[in-house]
Amino acid sequence: MAYVIAVSGKGGMGKSTVAALIIRLLKERKSGSVLAVDADPNSNLADLLGLKAAHTVGGILDDISSHPEKISPGMPKDRFIEFQIQSAIEEAEGFDLLTMGRPEGPGCYCYVNNVLRNIMAKLIRDYAYVVIDNEAGLEHLSRRTTRSCDTMLVISDPTPVGLKSAQRIDTLIKELDIKVRNRLLLINRSEADTADGPGSIGALEYLGSLPVDERVFRFSMEARPLLDLESDAKIINALRKLGDRIWH
Repeated sequence: MAYVIAVSGKGGMGKSTVAALIIRLLKERKSGSVLAVDADPNSNLADLLGLKAAHTVGGILDDISSHPEKISPGMPKDRFIEFQIQSAIEEAEGFDLLTMGRPEGPGCYCYVNNVLRNIMAKLIRDYAYVVIDNEAGLEHLSRRTTRSCDTMLVISDPTPVGLKSAQRIDTLIKELDIKVRNRLLLINRSEADTADGPGSIGALEYLGSLPVDERVFRFSMEARPLLDLESDAKIINALRKLGDRIWH
C-alpha cells in the first residue's frame, strides 16, 4: 500500500512547486515507485515535471460522454473508463503521472471526482508513494477528492492571510472527518529565519520553512522543469532536510 502525501493550500502559495520538488526528491531517493497525481483542474504539474499530459481524466470522460459508442459491448462503463485512465498514465524515469484535468462539457464535475477516487483506491496498491497536488483552496476537500492520506502538507506563506487559509483547511479536515495521519504546515518563500515559525495551527504541526529561491523564479520564466533545477538550490536543500517528516 502506498504512502500518500497530499499537498494543499491557498492559491499562489507555491503548492505545485513543492509537490514537484517532493516528487523529485522521492525519485532521487530510489525508495520505491512514485505516482504523481495532478488533481488540480488548472493542471500544471506535468510542466513542472517536464512532461506533457496528453490525456486527462476530464478529457476521457468528455470523450466517452460525446461518443458512448466507443464503450466495448458487454463491458461495464466504469470498467471501460478505468481502462482508459490506466492507459492515460504518463510514464517517466522514476515516477508516473496521472492528470485529472477539467471536463469541458456539461457533465457533472462531481462524477470526475468520484472516478478519480475509485481509480486512486486501486492505484495506490501498485506504488510505494503517491503525491497528490490538490486543487488550490478548499474545493478538493469539500468534494472529498482526498478522503484519506498519510501526510497532509498544507502550504502557506508567512502572511496572516496565508496562515488563516491554512487554519480553515485544518478545520475543514476535521469537519469532513478526512483521515490524516500527519498534518503538517510548511511556510514557503520565507525571507527570514523562521526556525520557530508560527507554531502549531489547530492540528497542523509546523514543519519548517522554504526560502525564497531566485532560481525557481528563473526556471518558471524560462518554462523549464524543476527536475532540472540544480541539486544545490536553496529550496531543494531546505526541503531535503525536512523530507523525513513528510514521507515517514
